[in-house]
Amino acid sequence: MSFSSRVWRFLRDKVGLHGLGFIASLIVIGFAVTVLYRMLHKLNFADVWNALAAKDPLHVAAAFVLVACAYVTLTFYDLFALRTIGKNDVPYRVAALSGFCSYSVGHNVGFTVFTGGSVRYRIYSAWGLNAVDVAKICFVAGLTFWLGNIAVLGLGILIHPEAATAVDQLPPLVNRLLGAAAIVVLVGYVVWVSMAPRKIGRSTWFVTLPAGKTTLLQIGIGILDLSLCAAAMYMLMPTSPYIDPISLAVIFVTATLLGFASHAPGGLGVFDAALLVALPQFDTGEMVGALLVFRLFYYIIPFAFSLALLGGRELYLGSQRSKAACAKDDVAASVVAAKAPVAPAKSATAAE
Repeated sequence: MSFSSRVWRFLRDKVGLHGLGFIASLIVIGFAVTVLYRMLHKLNFADVWNALAAKDPLHVAAAFVLVACAYVTLTFYDLFALRTIGKNDVPYRVAALSGFCSYSVGHNVGFTVFTGGSVRYRIYSAWGLNAVDVAKICFVAGLTFWLGNIAVLGLGILIHPEAATAVDQLPPLVNRLLGAAAIVVLVGYVVWVSMAPRKIGRSTWFVTLPAGKTTLLQIGIGILDLSLCAAAMYMLMPTSPYIDPISLAVIFVTATLLGFASHAPGGLGVFDAALLVALPQFDTGEMVGALLVFRLFYYIIPFAFSLALLGGRELYLGSQRSKAACAKDDVAASVVAAKAPVAPAKSATAAE
């Protein structure tokens, strides 16, 4: 057995795949922090403040609206997943609450699969869904996310491969081939699910994948979500030098995926470093200002709002349980009182 094989077996058996993933995340985060330090340690924060003050209020307002629309789109991830697994009795308002809160919490806390899944389970369990149902919802929602990413990146890299080169440092021709391969894979997947019902999983746990036309809707949801986020970032970018929306979308989605893969809360450090490295033509202070506003809109405000919603929901459910318990106690007391023996009244003769 070669040395590399022995090392791999040791890591697989002793560390485990989850441990390897955690180590890889730490390496990515460490690299990103190093890059950020080298780029920002001499930054004058007065320049950042001046860049923020100079931003067009209309552009900032447009970015906020676009982020809000992106979060509305995220609610359709859960609604689509619920309909896919046959849970048609769960209304949209519940899917919207779960989708919004699970993603806003997952984005900020990190490890979205676990944190977002926990939020989903807390909400959907009240509607009779179990852990397996929630796992299926997470799977379908994740599939929507990845199909949308493949579509946006594949098309974007085909049109502007040099945008991907700014991030991955590969030759534009190689990136264009990768973009073409991504589109081929995506088209092949749509054809595959169109030919016959496809199931993923085992006998006790499986998901029937959406068919061809429904898959196109699924891809459209993912594309809309990513496009709105990229458009929000575009509205916050410095006005000069010019960058076309497609190139920025490719860089933005790639940076988002790197941040997602790092499992860092909000992709903090990784997402920012990727954008700063890929867009060196922009003033660093202006870029930092744009990133701060984007983080405020996309991470901090939704996170605070979701915590308020979840807290309010828990208070409401707690009050409903208290009322139900009081009502149950009142009924029990009434039953006991009705069954209690009544002392016979003394007759007049006996009283005499």
